[in-house]
Amino acid sequence: MGSQIEAVTISIIAVCYAMLIGICSMATSVLFGDVLELEKLSYALILIVYIGFGLGFICWVKQKLNNPLVSVGASIASIGIITIITKEGSVHNAVFSTDKIVQYLKILLMATIISTLVNLLLWPVSARHALRKSMRTASISLGQMLSMISSGFLSGAEEEFTSRSFMDASATFTSTLPLMNKNARESKYEYYFLGREQIYRQDKAVLKSMETLAQSIGGLKSAANTQFELLKEISTGPLSASVPPSPGSDVFSPLFGRSLSSSFKTTNPPGRLSSIDEAPDERSDREDVPTPTQIGESSLRLQTASSDFAPKSPSEIFELFIALLGPSMKSLVYTMAEMLRQPPFDTPGSPIELNEQFKHSLSEAVTLYNESRGRALESLYKTIENARSTSESIQADFEEVAAACGHFSFSLLSFADETKKYLDALEELKYVSEQDKRTWSWLKVWNKIGALWKSRKAVEGDLERQALMQPIKRMRQSQMPRGIPKVITNRRETLRWNNAPANGWWNIIVRSTSPIIWRFLNFLARDDIRFGLKVGIGATLYAMFAFIPETMDMYRHWRGEWGLLSFMIVCSMTVGASNATGLARFTGTIMGAAFVVINWLIADGNPVGLALLGWAVSFGAFYIMVDRGNAPFGRFILLSYNVSSLYAYSLSQNVEDDDDDEGGIHPRIREIAFHRVVAVTIGIVWGLIICRLIWAMPARKKFKEGLAVLYLQMGLIWKRGPLAILLRNDATFTSYMKIGEQAAMQRYATQLQTLRAAANNEYELRGPFPFAAYGRIMASTQRVLDAFHAMSLVTQKHGRLSEGEKALLNHTAEERAQLCARICHVFEVLASSIMLEYPLTDAIPSVMVIRDKLLGKIFRFRKEHNASVDKTSGEESTEHSNGKAGVTAMLGAMGQVPHLGDVTLEEPDYALLYAYALVTGQVAKELKVLEKELEALFGRLDEDAMLLE
Repeated sequence: MGSQIEAVTISIIAVCYAMLIGICSMATSVLFGDVLELEKLSYALILIVYIGFGLGFICWVKQKLNNPLVSVGASIASIGIITIITKEGSVHNAVFSTDKIVQYLKILLMATIISTLVNLLLWPVSARHALRKSMRTASISLGQMLSMISSGFLSGAEEEFTSRSFMDASATFTSTLPLMNKNARESKYEYYFLGREQIYRQDKAVLKSMETLAQSIGGLKSAANTQFELLKEISTGPLSASVPPSPGSDVFSPLFGRSLSSSFKTTNPPGRLSSIDEAPDERSDREDVPTPTQIGESSLRLQTASSDFAPKSPSEIFELFIALLGPSMKSLVYTMAEMLRQPPFDTPGSPIELNEQFKHSLSEAVTLYNESRGRALESLYKTIENARSTSESIQADFEEVAAACGHFSFSLLSFADETKKYLDALEELKYVSEQDKRTWSWLKVWNKIGALWKSRKAVEGDLERQALMQPIKRMRQSQMPRGIPKVITNRRETLRWNNAPANGWWNIIVRSTSPIIWRFLNFLARDDIRFGLKVGIGATLYAMFAFIPETMDMYRHWRGEWGLLSFMIVCSMTVGASNATGLARFTGTIMGAAFVVINWLIADGNPVGLALLGWAVSFGAFYIMVDRGNAPFGRFILLSYNVSSLYAYSLSQNVEDDDDDEGGIHPRIREIAFHRVVAVTIGIVWGLIICRLIWAMPARKKFKEGLAVLYLQMGLIWKRGPLAILLRNDATFTSYMKIGEQAAMQRYATQLQTLRAAANNEYELRGPFPFAAYGRIMASTQRVLDAFHAMSLVTQKHGRLSEGEKALLNHTAEERAQLCARICHVFEVLASSIMLEYPLTDAIPSVMVIRDKLLGKIFRFRKEHNASVDKTSGEESTEHSNGKAGVTAMLGAMGQVPHLGDVTLEEPDYALLYAYALVTGQVAKELKVLEKELEALFGRLDEDAMLLE
């Protein structure tokens, strides 16, 4: 019903607009053609103003809103305008007639009433119900992904992420997310119509919480992948051969005389998890979830046993961490997964079945997890201290694995925080749903104006609020990426006039007026403005044949108005979208015309037979639209079938329409269908010619520009320094990303996928669009976005810096700045290569070199600091002095570690920097993947390439 309300509103607006254009065109014809006797001038004004600008404005609105129902409304308005101006005859004869206007109003009233009654009485479908259903599906998918990611981390099985079940859950959520947004938009009209707009706002809040959970799932997966890649890298490194392998398969082996899996189980089957009341028919593997008492006893026993444990390889560090934190992690994951797999959504109006135990269970599980996490990390770093006798490289591997463990455990804790916010949103939704109060506040326009005025005054008077970092404007889902942004072009366009001399009054005038003219021309050069202008130009050139005396009869005989309508439908922003629409329009018209001929011959013009056969055609068309998801194709079949069959039937009933050329009361159905097919084909071809020749906007170009801009934006965001903001804002921690920036980039990437699909429909002589290669590039880009979000969680929720962390950040500031600049540089190189389609060189600077330099400085800092602590504690000797001298010599160009005074560094102080290094390593890895993909597309230049020709 939500889409029905929206459709009725759009159709009313469309018909009113068409009637306004029709009335104005007839008034212009009467004034200039009859009163002033300037017939040719009246035709020119009507073509330029009402056909050109009138239809151009319709296409501008269609692409601006990018809504299927708006596209239908644009077709309705176009039919009205085209029929009144080019076919009806009042404009040609300079006569003001309201017959067509009244006819269109009757058609609108009849169609609105019939469609509304059908939607209300015959199997009504509510957008509110569809929204709740899609929210249930998305919640269950999130719970499944959470379980499988955590299970893969605990078991060390990277194959879990490539399993069929995980791919299915991920694909289900990916397809459900746009459906949720669509249902939310349509349910808005239902809620507002019923006066329950407060429920809609809470539904939107729950939807945003689920989007945030999806981002956190991406960050969690990124952290798990970091751990897997690190262990894989260590196991295949040059030192791995010298490290005694752990017994057992893969990286897991018996630890402290027992297998890892036994740390999750007891000799007796464990009881139910205290934080969740399980049903007796739940899955059997839930018996593996230990109770809090068992978790505490097992953790303390393992912690005691690990106090003197000295690991021999980095994989044993990982084993120890899983053994210490695995039970509590499994309990927390199980608790959150059950909440997500049991969504409380039901049909609107029914109570929200939110388990009151959920929030308490989650708090209990988080508390237990926090305690176990603290003990596990403490034991982990003590174990690393026990392994000081190992080589420096192995020691560094120990620290990286420990940091990766801490990073994943922290990402899981961040997901738990977002789950709490999700539960809060559900509680608000439950409260609002239980309030049986209808407000219709949206009708009180005066309240909105007053509230807007007060909010502006409050912002102007609140200096602290003005000083806050402004959030990023949320990008509309329907909005197309604009390509090169204004912030890049403005400086380029004003630089020359700013540097030009201003000697003499003429130079001053030129310098003042030229930028104004240039800005106006730039406004006309905007993609959306150019699109509206070129559609208006094409429509004017096509419609002029309806006003030229020599071509007027031919225009009417071959139904030129349907060709002009096809032109309006086919024209799209990009060439690829026009190609796809033109193909659907042509094929749908052929099928509709074929069905008309077949059904007319079967029914022989009988209205009952035509109605039944028409129902069969509409059933198939709506199946294509609804079930197969190809709405344009189904609409074109119906449009061609309906207009031809209804027109033929009106001729058989001797309706005055001056159309004896197609059989009169004995309609020649084949000729009627043939005329429509020819007219539609001409309109499609004309639309493709206009889209290709006049200011062509290829989807390939828009995709490349959008992808390059996305990489530039990502490089600039990382250049801010994810950890630098912690030193700048020690009192109030914020993320290095602005509010809404992550969501904006995610939506931008989604729109790039739409452009990639449109580019696949563009045909060029130089070859097809590399759809698969750019698909791999977008997948890698998505993994980089996940890493950005994971780093944002680390900086946003780290808490107040300790003195040791401050000392470490200050000491590594130079290397971190170099690393951020290097990543930004590589992003810029990739963006340039994509934009220009130029090959990369083999001299792209490596990110890993700076990252290794950062890790080396951290390690030397640790070694120097430990030596200083040992000296201060009085454990110095001659041997120690010699070792101290060796450490100082080893530092070399890195310099001495600064004197820290009373600051004492602990092992957890290094975790923040190591997490940063791990995420940076993942970003660097994906940048290498992108380099290889671009090299496969555009090639690579070496020093022997000869470019001067």
